[in-house]
Amino acid sequence: MDIHALETKIHQMVDDLQGLCSTVGLSNTANEEVVVTSVFLYKFLNDKFMYNLELFSKEIDVPVESILKNEDDMLDAFYQYNSKDVAFAYEDTIQYLINRIEQHDFYKQFDAALERISKYPQNDAFAVETAEGEKTALFETLSDKVEGSQRNNFAKAIFGIIAQDKFDFSEAFSGGFDFYSSIFEYLIKNYNVASGTYAEYFTPQTVSSIIAKILVGMSDKIDAAEIYDPAAGSGSLILHLAHELGQEGGLNRAIVYTQDISTKSTRFLRLNLMLNGKTESLGNIIRGDTLESPAHFRTPHEPDSGLKHFDYITTNPPFKTDFSATRDRIEQKWGDTNRFFAGVPKIPNAKKDSMAIYLMFIQHVLYSLKDTGKAAVVVPTGFLTAKSGIELAIRTKMVDEKMLMGVVSMPSNIFANTGTNVSVIFLDKANKHEDVILIDASKLGEKVKEGKNQRTVLREAEVNQIIDTFINREEKEDFSVIVSFDAMKEKGYSFSAGQYFEVKIEYVDITAEEFQQWMDQYMTSLSEKFREGTELEKRILEQMGGIRYDESINSI
Repeated sequence: MDIHALETKIHQMVDDLQGLCSTVGLSNTANEEVVVTSVFLYKFLNDKFMYNLELFSKEIDVPVESILKNEDDMLDAFYQYNSKDVAFAYEDTIQYLINRIEQHDFYKQFDAALERISKYPQNDAFAVETAEGEKTALFETLSDKVEGSQRNNFAKAIFGIIAQDKFDFSEAFSGGFDFYSSIFEYLIKNYNVASGTYAEYFTPQTVSSIIAKILVGMSDKIDAAEIYDPAAGSGSLILHLAHELGQEGGLNRAIVYTQDISTKSTRFLRLNLMLNGKTESLGNIIRGDTLESPAHFRTPHEPDSGLKHFDYITTNPPFKTDFSATRDRIEQKWGDTNRFFAGVPKIPNAKKDSMAIYLMFIQHVLYSLKDTGKAAVVVPTGFLTAKSGIELAIRTKMVDEKMLMGVVSMPSNIFANTGTNVSVIFLDKANKHEDVILIDASKLGEKVKEGKNQRTVLREAEVNQIIDTFINREEKEDFSVIVSFDAMKEKGYSFSAGQYFEVKIEYVDITAEEFQQWMDQYMTSLSEKFREGTELEKRILEQMGGIRYDESINSI
């Protein structure tokens, strides 16, 4: 089976699971997302477990069945051999449960398997931690998502879908990150939509790729980079950066740290990490409020050690949302530090959901960077030219301290579920340049229809154009410009490329005779217009002079 055929089969499995949810009344509910993503993860982990078990079986020349039944503690030996993956017992596997599908309590057996997998000590590393130190289990029971009379048939139908084909990892692994990132996007595309809350935005793969390649392209090599996203969502940005940093000696060069307040998004992020082989970073995935209770410290779990600083930070934070409930506590807790140096947005009397929360995340990013750290932050394009307030204070710091590397303004509708125009700000605290590159990519891309939404999609050549222009710091007419920090100060710290483009006036060489001919034509045309205007003025005055008052109707 080739990679494209495998991708098609996986898409079909996701579609079938969604179709099943529709038949039991879960369509367009939160439970549908839990069922589809959980079953997909169970299927993926089961097939990966069996794939690696078969490799181990061949290596030690012992039948798979003997290892699964833990004869002579062979399963424990396999766990030591394959310590990075989720542990299963024989009774947890699809291969075992499918033979019990006709039993009247089959749904209970499936739920029990999910609970066992979550509770094995070997699998504790796969539980996401909250900011308060609590653990979120890998799986939850699924049959209770439907009515009692439907549960057994529901569980049987799930196995009818996931038992059909195996993940062929000899093929899937060859696809690498590009394969899994596209599978992940397909899996969650109906569930991760903009809702105005933390991190419900899915950053398009092209935008994530541009950010990752520019960040790494403008950096010196780091063998073990600590990378961070304080509003990680489902992890597209941070995983593209981790992938771009690559591996060294078979080990990932990026250690991933994230935090996000959304339970749903954090569950997606865990799935994304597991699909892409970044399980060693799962212990650094925290669910909680980054602004009020940041959870990553220089010494783990010791707040007195101070907040941790990172080599790279990349984030696409929510732009506006109501955080009035925590706003005063944030200011009281952090007001005497430099973490929010430019201030905390006030609570408006109306439209509290318009509070510019992204300004808080930008300040948190600046505070969390190492002295040599680099960052990329997605912002609403209006941030680039705001003439006062917190926006201007942040831009002033970026310019005065010469940490601004460049800005890329993206096309409108680059995000399918929000019409807000966005730009990406690139920062480098160790910046050695005396100027900044500003790119206006707003005219690039092609319009495509996705459901009810219209989205702008960047073509491969356009993606490369943006990346190469930024890294090579090239000036291109009406596309990119190099601007000194002094020039930016003179322009009120504007980050908009258009304000620095050279205004060009085209000159055409003509003879004196041609000039006189054009002037004669213009004079003739103007005289004709003046004559028509005089005649029109005369007619209007004559008509106005003929209007009389009529006493019979008391009107004009």
